Amino acid sequence: MIREPAIEKAGPSGRRERKKAETRGRIADSARRLFLEQGYDAVGIRDIAEDADVAVTTLFSHFPSKEALVFELDGVFEQRFVEAVTERGAEESVLEALRGEVEAMIRHCGSESSRPLWVMIDHSPDLRAYEESMLTRHAESLAAAMTADPTLGGTHDTNQALARFIVTTYSLARASDTPFATLDSIFPMVEAAWETAHR
Repeated sequence: MIREPAIEKAGPSGRRERKKAETRGRIADSARRLFLEQGYDAVGIRDIAEDADVAVTTLFSHFPSKEALVFELDGVFEQRFVEAVTERGAEESVLEALRGEVEAMIRHCGSESSRPLWVMIDHSPDLRAYEESMLTRHAESLAAAMTADPTLGGTHDTNQALARFIVTTYSLARASDTPFATLDSIFPMVEAAWETAHR
C-alpha cells in the first residue's frame, strides 16, 4: 500500500517544530548542493554549516555525522517499513503492503531529483558502508514490528531473517539498472520464504 504519492518528510505541527524542520531542511539542501557540485570528499562540515548559515553545533544537533547529511530520509524510510506492518489495510497482506512500500522507495530513489545523489552514494565506499548499517537498522525495526503483531505469527528469529531479506530486496532493486525487473525476480523468493516460515 502506498499511502503517499511520493516519499516525503511528515510536516511538523507546532511553531517550534516548524522552525527546527526549516533549519534541518536548509542544512540538508546546502549539503546536497555542495556534495553534488564539489564531490562528497571535498566538502567539510564547516563548509556546509557556513553555507546554511548555522553553527557547527546546530548542524550536529540535526545530523549526527557527515554521512547522515546524505541520507536525510533515513528516518522516513525506516518508518515506512514499520508502517507497512502497523498501518496496512484490513484486507491487505503484510507482503502486499511491504512490496508497495519497496516500490515507492525505488521510484523515489530513481527519480530525476534523487538519481544524482544515489550515483554519488554508489561511488563512495564510506557512503555505501553507512547505507549498509542504516539498512540493518531498518531491518531490525521491521522485524520488531512484525514480531509485535499478534496476527502474523513467526518467531523473533524468523521475523529477523524475513525482514533482512525484504530490506535487502529493496537495496538490490534500488541499485539495479532495471529495478522493477529485479524486484519482480526476487520478491517471489521473499513470498516463498514467508510461506515456509509460517507453516
